[in-house]
This record gives sequence, C-alpha cells and structure tokens, in this order.
Amino acid sequence: MDNDVQPSRDYLGWLSSNSDLANKINAEVVTKPETATLEELFAYIKQETAKVAWFECTATIDDVLWGFAWYYISCGGCNSKAVKGPNSLICNNKKCGKSYVTGVAQYLTRISVYDKSEQAVFVIFGDAGKELTGKHASELVASYFEANEGVEADHCVPVPQALLDTIGHTYRFIVKVSYHNLSRKTQTITVTKILPPATPQPIASLEEHAVPSTSDDILKTGGDRVRQASESLESAEAKRCKSG
Repeated sequence: MDNDVQPSRDYLGWLSSNSDLANKINAEVVTKPETATLEELFAYIKQETAKVAWFECTATIDDVLWGFAWYYISCGGCNSKAVKGPNSLICNNKKCGKSYVTGVAQYLTRISVYDKSEQAVFVIFGDAGKELTGKHASELVASYFEANEGVEADHCVPVPQALLDTIGHTYRFIVKVSYHNLSRKTQTITVTKILPPATPQPIASLEEHAVPSTSDDILKTGGDRVRQASESLESAEAKRCKSG
C-alpha cells in the first residue's frame, strides 16, 4: 500500500474501523515482497522509519555456517523449542501447556549468502529448509541415527550433505526484516520462503522459411536488403533535391 495515494488512505482508514474483517485477512496472501539487493536491504534496516517488512532477494549461498546447530528439537504441536524435563521433553511455549511432547527436528540453519552488492547471513526456519534441500530436517536427522546406531540420542548431528550441496547455488529468498533487525539486536535475516531461481526465457526459434539454407540464399537475401536500402536512399535524395 502506498500511503501517498488517497484511495489507499481511505481503504486503510476503513479497514482500521472494521477490525473484524481485517482479522480475516491472510497476510501471506496479501503481502507481496518488494525485490531488493542485499545492499538495499541493509539500507532499509538503517532507516529510522523502517518497519517490519518482507523482501525478495536473489543471492548465492557461500557457506553453511559452522559452530551452530543446523536444527532444533521442537514441540510436535506448536513447533516451539522443546527442552528437557525430568522425565520427558517439555514445550518451552507457556501457551502450549503440554508437559509431555514428542520432539520433532526442525531447520534452524545459518547460511552465508552474497550478491553483486553485499554479503549477509540468513537463518532458515522450518519449511523453508525443506524448500532448499527437498527433505524435512527430521528425515535427515533420522537418516543419520540409522547410519550411526551407536550414537547417543543427544548427539548433535553434523551438517548433512543435502545442505552442503546447496553451496554455490543461487536462489530467490523471501526474507523478513523483523523487530530484532530494526532494534539492532541482530543482523541475521530470517528466511520465510525459498523460491527456485527464475529460468531464462528460451530464444524464440526463427521460422524455417526465414533462415537462408545456402550461401547463395544468404547472398541473395543480403543483396535484396542492400538494393532496398539503396532505393530508399535514392528516393530520399530525389525528394530532397526537389524540395531544394
């Protein structure tokens, strides 16, 4: 919405006075991220008037950051972080209220990305990770433990090959500038969705009859074009002489 346009101001004013309708709006459907380079993204964050917003950035993955776990164990009900209790996992979200939860591995992966303007660190949560690797985090964790039967359950699974294979590839990232970015608490940008890179449009094939098949045809076609251009110039010269 552009607040400089009167119809937008009228609509937003009407929407604020009809909160029951406003609450029915699906923000994921309505919000269309603006395209930005990493440099433009950081410039936006530095603005005093900046607000929480979504952007589309095309960037290349440079590395999967080491020294951080690439996943976390979540509550199977609300996806909040699950912590160890006396006898079982407990949901860390007080609103969830579950004293016993089934832990599910979810992506929490930090990657280094770059474009022609800047470099940044993106953090990938949940389903965005599956869009990147094609596999759920829980599937990758389970595969590791199946291949390493002697490993204890609390062992931290190393970065899987499925994530390492993304290094060097370019993607379109839908990222969210959050309150933490605006308050300067972190420069890490959250990825909410990953789109495949735009494929180049195929070059339209020439019609068969328009392509000269032999050298004679090429000479004939070129000769015709030269003759037409010459006649056009002669006609223009004649008109110029008459007007002179």
